[in-house]
Amino acid sequence: MPLTIWCNAKFTDNATRLLAEGLTAHKLVWAAQRSASNLAAGTPDPALAEADIAFGQPDPAACLANTRMRWAELTTAGYTRYDTPQFMDAWRARGAAFTCASGVFADPCAQHVLGFMLAFGRQLYASHRDQLGGHGWDHLPTRARARLLTGQTVLLLGYGAIGRRLTELLAPFGVKIYALRRQARSEGAVHIVSEEQLTAVLTLADHVVNILPDNPSTQRYVNARRLACLKPGARFYNVGRGTTVDEPALAEALRSGRLDAAGLDVFETEPLPPTSPLWTVPNLYITPHSAGGRHDQDEAIVAHFLANLAAFERSGVMTDRVV
Repeated sequence: MPLTIWCNAKFTDNATRLLAEGLTAHKLVWAAQRSASNLAAGTPDPALAEADIAFGQPDPAACLANTRMRWAELTTAGYTRYDTPQFMDAWRARGAAFTCASGVFADPCAQHVLGFMLAFGRQLYASHRDQLGGHGWDHLPTRARARLLTGQTVLLLGYGAIGRRLTELLAPFGVKIYALRRQARSEGAVHIVSEEQLTAVLTLADHVVNILPDNPSTQRYVNARRLACLKPGARFYNVGRGTTVDEPALAEALRSGRLDAAGLDVFETEPLPPTSPLWTVPNLYITPHSAGGRHDQDEAIVAHFLANLAAFERSGVMTDRVV
């Protein structure tokens, strides 16, 4: 039976063609306003009222108002706008499916963190500063400061698709991995820790990777108290959400030397203002919310949706299902 599929994402021409070709058996309806940024909130669109399926960033209230909608898939890994009791309880009650695209962004985000780790350990940033500055040949001190990732301890704050992929990438280095997660079920290569165990584990970590989503329980989760638990020389990374970190406290931990370095991809205010003091904090390295980026992003998002559509049609298991 043909389905009406609504979309408000502005994809590349190639990804748009792939989507149209994959939906020849169905009716594809484009929203009046489409956005190339998958982080932008969707605006109410009259066409959504006739859709069986929404793909993109649909307005949450409009989704709830459309009682015929059976499934919504987001073009993002995060779903903060939808993560409310009002939306989730109503969605579950109607038995509709809700999926995100976390699988699309897991590999690039995990590789981004690994890139930071290796760059810090191998002193690449310090050598690059020398190249840009006085052209010094800091041979012996650079070798002495270099560290191996092999055998170190990594703490993951959050353990979803990104955390699982990062665990796979770190396996050859023989690191010990802890992960904070609400669900206490065991994982083969990871030691799952509870909130009550976190303080003790923070003291062991050489690397802390924040992958927490934005919700009321995670805001300023990485605060001065938790940063003070870290051993001197630890390093911090954030590819989760900027609101989960107390940025002034993090800056102070870097200035004081408690933290050796930090790699941040997300911030409480984005774009990060040119006047932000974070730009000049020592040993803080900034990327512009690009950790999830990949040259084939739109094609991968479309392929993810089409694979889930095939599973939806045969009542199979859909990937990255939230509800």
